[in-house]
Amino acid sequence: MSANLTKDQLRELFLFTELSDEQLDWVNDNGDVVEFAADTEVFAEGEPARCFWVLLSGTIAMSRMVGGDRVETGRTDQVGVYLGAVTFYLEESLENGYASGARAITDVRLLALPSGKLALAFREWFPMAVHLLQGMVLGTRRGHAILGQRERLLALGKLSAGLTHELNNPAAAAARATATLRERVAGMRHKLGMLAEGKLDKDALLALTGLQEEFADRVQEAPELSGVAATDMEDELTDWLDDHEVAGGWDLAPVFVAGGLRVADLERVRTAAEETSLDGALRWLAYTVETESLLREITDSTSRITALVGAAKQYSQMDRAPYQMIDVHDGLKATLVMLGARLAKFGIKVVKDLDLSLPKIPAYPAELNQVWTNVIDNAVQAMNGSGTLTVRTCQDDDWLLVEIGDTGPGIPADIRRRVFEPFFTTKGVGEGTGLGLDVSWRVVVNRHHGDLTVESEPGNTRFQIRLPLTEHR
Repeated sequence: MSANLTKDQLRELFLFTELSDEQLDWVNDNGDVVEFAADTEVFAEGEPARCFWVLLSGTIAMSRMVGGDRVETGRTDQVGVYLGAVTFYLEESLENGYASGARAITDVRLLALPSGKLALAFREWFPMAVHLLQGMVLGTRRGHAILGQRERLLALGKLSAGLTHELNNPAAAAARATATLRERVAGMRHKLGMLAEGKLDKDALLALTGLQEEFADRVQEAPELSGVAATDMEDELTDWLDDHEVAGGWDLAPVFVAGGLRVADLERVRTAAEETSLDGALRWLAYTVETESLLREITDSTSRITALVGAAKQYSQMDRAPYQMIDVHDGLKATLVMLGARLAKFGIKVVKDLDLSLPKIPAYPAELNQVWTNVIDNAVQAMNGSGTLTVRTCQDDDWLLVEIGDTGPGIPADIRRRVFEPFFTTKGVGEGTGLGLDVSWRVVVNRHHGDLTVESEPGNTRFQIRLPLTEHR
């Protein structure tokens, strides 16, 4: 194989201007001039990176595959432009394949140099340059990886703080209810003993026991009342209790109202118990009603804790395969639960417009959850204290579309073009790494062969994540 180019022709190419005659002889001996007709593929993305190409004439276009579509990333007719295995000096880059594809727009001539041989020659010719290039590339990758890890740890810290807050509330409520329940059960035993020592006959005691069971069951179905309605009911019951000389009616009335009891129910108690036993009977039944209310509170609190743990497990994908068929809504809902405390802190209203009929898709759910977290967290910060977060899902042709919108000030056009660039951030120093949306882009586009775009105007910014419905081949 020989390029059959003269030394003068090679020196016209800016890459080879300063090479010695011996080095130019190596290029000529090991290179080959290859011609491609217009609209012909030169090499495809992902193919083994066997050649380092230099443009001699014509126009060529570079492209990347995004969601099954070829997206042109640039075109040029500048003689001497190089493409293909451009990081040939890194051994692993040759194994990874071409990072993009190339197609001839017009008839083109290219100088093809075998990347493996060029790497050996380059290390011999320019050992210091190779070390510097390797250090720069590997250092950048390492720094990118460290900052990416920091970005994930920061997100995990925010989620952990939110989850801790969310778990603490129901746990504290359950603890308070348990302590109060212990007191009420002891009081109920005491009042029952007092009733048994009184003058209640067997039929009266049986009637009160029946009312106790009925009132306990009614607590579970007690309606939620507005503040005004509850106050009116409590006033009515307090008046009745005062009329029947029951001491501390203002303490008993709220308990009965919360348990769904009304004046008619208290009349039934008065009928079942003798007048001398009415006070004790009402307090005994109040303990029963309050005990059931406390048990319901404990049940609700523990159910909330179970739901939060379930959301955390769904979010982290603990004990699950990394790649699986998923319902995208599971991850979205889990992420909103994990970010619930943060959304509440900033007074963000959440609107869900979800098409629950969408099919399951093949995906890496834990990585997608990181995408939802990054985009939602950015939206919360953009709204700066108040606004509406909208999460929408639907089918868009052959894509599953997840759209996350906010009512913040919007992203200016000049910044919008750069939001997915690594390390680009509009936040203050130390407030962000500029990797959140870059990581999201790589997860959606590179990992899932989808697409991530943004549309923005003041009061309406929407990040649109498109995921393929079927497995990428």
